[in-house]
Amino acid sequence: MSDELPDLLQLKTQNSKLCVAILGAGAWGTTLANLAAANGHSVHLWSRHYSQSLKEALEEAQIILSAVSMKGVGAVVTQVQSLSVSPETIFVTATKGLDPATTLTPAQIWQAAFPVHPLVVLCGPNLSKEIQQGLPAATVVASTNPGAAEAVQGVFSSTRFRVYTNSDVIGVELGGTLKNVIAIAAGVSDGLQLGTNAKAALVTRGLAEIIRIGNAWGAKTETFYGLSGLGDLLATCNSSLSRNYQVGYQLAQGKTLAQTLAHLEGTAEGVNTTQVLIACASQQKISIPITAQVYRLLQGEITPREALEALMLRDIKPEYND
Repeated sequence: MSDELPDLLQLKTQNSKLCVAILGAGAWGTTLANLAAANGHSVHLWSRHYSQSLKEALEEAQIILSAVSMKGVGAVVTQVQSLSVSPETIFVTATKGLDPATTLTPAQIWQAAFPVHPLVVLCGPNLSKEIQQGLPAATVVASTNPGAAEAVQGVFSSTRFRVYTNSDVIGVELGGTLKNVIAIAAGVSDGLQLGTNAKAALVTRGLAEIIRIGNAWGAKTETFYGLSGLGDLLATCNSSLSRNYQVGYQLAQGKTLAQTLAHLEGTAEGVNTTQVLIACASQQKISIPITAQVYRLLQGEITPREALEALMLRDIKPEYND
């Protein structure tokens, strides 16, 4: 894929107005649509529940951003493939998850379908409700195509939403995906009232687990100390606004997984991600003790207290000997 983009998309887009199609009208898609519109860009927000057709939403789109849930990615990709899309169009994915059938990330699915198009991953510590309230936040846009990353950076950057660029696409995407599993564990910790010491240990060891998986999949270690790694991990593990955190918290309060998910607003991607990670880690022989206990908890094999005991009773070892 060439790093060269059309003159229009090579511009610092704070000063040029683009046509942006956002697929997925959930909380995150709507938030991103509002950010782009506030910067003066022409925005088409599409949902399968809207009367507007996908073809109409994509007309003249120079940037197509997908904010659909993981389970909807495949279907939306197929729909977009059936339409005529300019080879100059930039694709952006803002979905966090792993496909259970293929273990692919959303970016890998989009890139496989549109191999000649520039692809950008948008990820960071971004609780949509806070951004909607006008509170300051930051995120990362990652691409192997610097021009594409800068174009997307310009579309969403503002005085209340700071956007950084990065070239480690898989690292940025995995940081936002894997932290959801640790967030479930963090919710359990708070639900059991285990205290600050326990949660600090959990989040720190969770980050080590994320880095271990990321390195095995080709990501750079330093990426996980950035906004899409540590930043997103801290936000998700410490906020009741996080759906994944709420799953763990409610389980610790004695609710079943089915009860919890039934009353959840939106999708807790960490539930599905945990299952995919267990399968992948088993094949690649990657040690993921926290994820393993979260998986057993979600499967109803153990209670939250038993999950805690299983982690605390592991063989003692050096901190950096995993």
